[in-house]
Parts: sequence; structure tokens; C-alpha cells
Amino acid sequence: MALTPRQKEVLDFLAAYIERHGFSPSFEEIAAGLNLSSLATVHKHITALEQKGYVRRRFNESRSIEVSRSYLEAERERLEARHGGQREVPLLGRIAAGRPVESVASPETLDLGDFTESENIYALQVKGDSMIEDHICSGDFVLVERVAEVRDGEIVVALVDGMETTLKRLYREPDGRIRLQPANAEMAPIYVEPERLEIQGRVLAVLRKFRSQAAAQRVG
Repeated sequence: MALTPRQKEVLDFLAAYIERHGFSPSFEEIAAGLNLSSLATVHKHITALEQKGYVRRRFNESRSIEVSRSYLEAERERLEARHGGQREVPLLGRIAAGRPVESVASPETLDLGDFTESENIYALQVKGDSMIEDHICSGDFVLVERVAEVRDGEIVVALVDGMETTLKRLYREPDGRIRLQPANAEMAPIYVEPERLEIQGRVLAVLRKFRSQAAAQRVG
């Protein structure tokens, strides 16, 4: 049976969440993930999907929603035909391009498999303007490769004090400190001791959305 656009969105959210976590999301997580107004709205969509045969729920069990195998297989075939078998990349959250902020994982993906076949790739959405002189603007997406070692001058995802993540160019100072350099003349660099810093990856590409068309720009 045909799906409404919102039902399709809910169904795809369920499929992606279950694939990533191994269990279904709660109604609260569905509402938060899709910006739905109430749990009653979530219940309405789940019930409609169940009546149409796209999901099923086990009676009186939490996190018991299952997406039908036929839908999952049909979606996989559709995506492979559309993208030549290219995979999606997990969108793990938003990252500050200013002062460090907490980076929070989110149950979303970006279909960026044409950039790389490596499993060590993920995406982050940029928040802030500290990298604008490197043409990385607030709202852009950066494609990141998980690495532990980087060269001076590379744009990195840096975790500071185990809590705050930021996007900067990295330089090793003569006094042993690490300088996280913004690409914005109005902003000061961040200096940290090496033991306070964990490198979570280096930027491979920047992606920007123009009038619903994704445009990619390589960065060095």
C-alpha cells in the first residue's frame, strides 16, 4: 500500500535506527528524531504503518517495532540501483567551528558513499564561523576519516578534555602544546596540552547544499 511522505520518513527512521542499534527506538526517540509534535502523532503513524503491513509490534513489549523484510530488501535494491551500490555514511552530530561544544550522536545518515569505500568515514554538520576562511561555513557538512595521527596544518576533529569537540587546523608548538587554529582572523587559536586532546579524524571534504542540490568541495 502507498505511503504518505511522513509515513515514509517515519519508516526510514525506524529502519536506520534499528540497523544502527539492533533494537527499535522508543516513541519519545522517534518524536525527537523527526520533530513530531506529540507521542500521539507517533502512535498514529506507527499504527498506520502496521495496518499497511510495513511494521509489526509484539504485544505489550517496549522497543518491539520491526520493519518488514520485504520493505528493507526493496529499499536496498532501490538504493543500489540509484547509487551503484554506494553506501551511506553515518551523520554523528554537529560540531563547533567556533569554541568547542558537545558533539551529540544523531540517528541520521548522509548518502556519501561515492567519496570513499572505507568504513572509517563519517559526517558532521558544522556549527559556527571559525573556519570560514577555509570555506567551511555554518550549516555545511564535513566528511571525516577516523585517524589517530595527523600532520601539522590538517583540518581535524579534536576532542578536548574528553567532552568538547571542535573543528580546527592542528599545529604542534615548540613548547609541546597543540595549537588548534581557526580560519577566521577575528578568532584566537586554542592551545591545549597533548594529554588533553584526542584526534577523532581529519576532514576529507566539505559539502554544502544549494537549492536542494548537494555540492561538494575538496579541502586541503
